[in-house]
Amino acid sequence: MIKKTIHKELKELFRDGRIKMASIIVLLLMVTAIWISTNQYNRSNEQYEKAKVAEREVWDNQGEKNPHSAAHYGTYVFKSKQPLSLLDQGVDKYTGTSIFLAAHTRSEAEYSEVADQSELARFGQLSPDFILLYIIPLLIILIGYNSFTKENEMGTMSLLKSQGAVPWKIMIGKWVAIFLPIALMTIVLFVIAGILLSTLDGYTPFKWSSLFVLLLVYLFYYVIFINITLFVSKNVRKSGVSLVLLLGVWIISCLAAPKAASNFAESEYPYPTRQEFENTIAIAKKEGLDGHDPWSDAAKRLEKEVLEEYNVDSLHKLPFNFNGYRMQKGEEHEAAVYKTHYEKLKNQFEKQVDTYITTSVISPFLPTRLLSMGIAGTDYYSHWDFADAAENYRIAAQKFLNDDLAYNTKYGQRNYVADADFWKKLPTFNYQPPGLATIIKQNTFSILVLLAWGLITSALLFNFRTKN
Repeated sequence: MIKKTIHKELKELFRDGRIKMASIIVLLLMVTAIWISTNQYNRSNEQYEKAKVAEREVWDNQGEKNPHSAAHYGTYVFKSKQPLSLLDQGVDKYTGTSIFLAAHTRSEAEYSEVADQSELARFGQLSPDFILLYIIPLLIILIGYNSFTKENEMGTMSLLKSQGAVPWKIMIGKWVAIFLPIALMTIVLFVIAGILLSTLDGYTPFKWSSLFVLLLVYLFYYVIFINITLFVSKNVRKSGVSLVLLLGVWIISCLAAPKAASNFAESEYPYPTRQEFENTIAIAKKEGLDGHDPWSDAAKRLEKEVLEEYNVDSLHKLPFNFNGYRMQKGEEHEAAVYKTHYEKLKNQFEKQVDTYITTSVISPFLPTRLLSMGIAGTDYYSHWDFADAAENYRIAAQKFLNDDLAYNTKYGQRNYVADADFWKKLPTFNYQPPGLATIIKQNTFSILVLLAWGLITSALLFNFRTKN
């Protein structure tokens, strides 16, 4: 009975011109989206390589210069594209791709893709994640909205029952008939993406394991929509009513719920304005050591502590240049201030994410969206990780420069310049993104919510199995 039902349903699907045309359109959209994303991925990697090499050459070829002048001159570090961003760009197009590293300040990422686009960008762009998250659930609804209503409308369900057909076997057959073409299209998309990523040059290694996990997330997402579609079709009498109800479910799940959840999370845990944040940091920085001010109370206390530690009565007798030492201690104070206040921002962000996930009870779209961006390395967690790595590199670079002043000059010495080869000794910034295990751990709650959606919707199908 199950095999016959699957065969019958698939045969009807292929005969239906609307389904055939919709499937062809979705496949064309998928191919187009991958082609566009591949071009963007290649272009981004080319820009990253050129910018990275050019900026390092500028740093290495500064010539003879005072190290602290070089610290203020600064340098840039750049964020490379993650391989699976080809499938899901996430927030990357909004967060910026480069961070300026200089003394005394922590900078935000700049030069986002959206900033270089026209106003039409607000309407979105064709991308694989758009097809996966929005269009395929619509296709599921189009395929399955009348799975049971058509049987009731034509009277074939009563005929099947009179011939001894088991309702739950019919349901399984219809479920599989919807899942097979959807799974086939999705797998084709992922295989094409995997083959492309295996051949394209990238700065972060592509891993098939991550692609496979992402595929499982989307297939489970579609299982939930298939369950909902069949449940509605089974429990209403008219195909038109079923279609309207399911379109309403799609609108609420994929359009209204994400916006409502985002607005609710931001209202519950709002970020401070940029001006408030910068003013708070400026006040905190003033409360500690300023490496440029040798006459401040903090500088005098540091001087006294250092003289006592080395058991000398003059700064000239120290085994290092106290000016460079003081500037490094000032940098450490300012770095601690930035760390404290950015941790507060990060905590606020995590509370927003937790609130956002809590609202996932109204839509399976929400946990799927978070998981997709997380596995692709394009969510805010990934952006925070890159920003923190850049800040750690900035702190290490400032220590590298200040230590040269402290240990290669004498106290009171002026007009010191490092030789032209000195700058090449600074290690290159090499960012390693979090691994798949870390990403899964960060998104554990989203996984649990998605599993709960699958279990609940499957239970609904089981219930109508027993009733019929």
